[in-house]
Amino acid sequence: MAGNKNLNAAARARKDEFYTQLSDIENELSHYREHFRGKVVLCNCDDPFESQFFYYFAMNFNFLGLSKLIVTSYTGSPIQGNLFDPAEGKTPYRVEINRIDRDPLDWSAVTDMMNELKDALGKNSSATVRSNTLAILSGDGDFRSAECVKLLRQADIVVTNPPFSLFREYVKQLIDHGKKFLIIGNKNAITYKEIFPLIMRNELWTGCTPMSKEIYFNVSQEYIDEGLSNGKDRSIVWHDGKYMARSQAIWFTNLEHAKRNHPIDLVRSYKDNPENFPRYDNYDAIEVSKTLDIPEDYFGVMGVPITFLDKYCPAQFEIVGCTYVYGDFGGHFEGTSWGAKIDGKDIYKRLFIRRREHGN
Repeated sequence: MAGNKNLNAAARARKDEFYTQLSDIENELSHYREHFRGKVVLCNCDDPFESQFFYYFAMNFNFLGLSKLIVTSYTGSPIQGNLFDPAEGKTPYRVEINRIDRDPLDWSAVTDMMNELKDALGKNSSATVRSNTLAILSGDGDFRSAECVKLLRQADIVVTNPPFSLFREYVKQLIDHGKKFLIIGNKNAITYKEIFPLIMRNELWTGCTPMSKEIYFNVSQEYIDEGLSNGKDRSIVWHDGKYMARSQAIWFTNLEHAKRNHPIDLVRSYKDNPENFPRYDNYDAIEVSKTLDIPEDYFGVMGVPITFLDKYCPAQFEIVGCTYVYGDFGGHFEGTSWGAKIDGKDIYKRLFIRRREHGN
């Protein structure tokens, strides 16, 4: 049983180990600069020798005015190796950056700093050079371990790409500890029963990167080989001169950003064209197949695509439910399917929204 458990954990780690590109991190993080000044940032699912999250925050430590940067890795990472002997297996690390002397810091300077810490570590369990620390974790680096939870308590903001298979548990931990965060997750997480109520209560929302934008990730060669060998894994694609993994990934956050407060310009009319907004067979709501088609003169419940969250302004609309048993607004017809239907035909996942009376 223990052997099977370890094999399952290793398989899950391979599927979860998607390394985010620096360009995607830079594009999203550019919208949040005011949130980071004087703050402790934690990246608790990141190999500091591989993670572009670490390199982004290290290079921009002074520009953002960070108080501290903490980065931890997991022993199951298929990309990461042992610092001293690859045959010994993978080692979980903690890096704490308290001070950056060179400003602006470039890529080679970050690499030099890490090599200096690695050389100072030697065969010891930790090393500190100019107030910055590299240490071997006592456990496996799992974000749920007591060791990592202790680090979480120190953090003001958590920024990372957590394991998709543990996304529900990961978000719950952040919410339970009252943390601000900016993380990457699968687009389908919007309608998870553990996630959607947070969206409905405005405790979590999507980031600034459009949901339609493809996000590509660096993955292990083993993952690439496995995906290419079966000939059916369309997540492995040739992009930017190499094989990468493509995922239906988006940013989730509870940090305010300017995009979230821009009302949608409504130009359609329900009164003039009610035939363009059919009613569902099983919900007391009308169908609006595109966010841009939301009518300006309708204040009842409307079903919209989940991509509506890209344009969602809470001062203009309220989210009242989705096509699942949780978050239902009371408009579901008893004894019918929970999936939205029109004339007996299934409609893809829908969020239910209502225009605020005084919204623009």
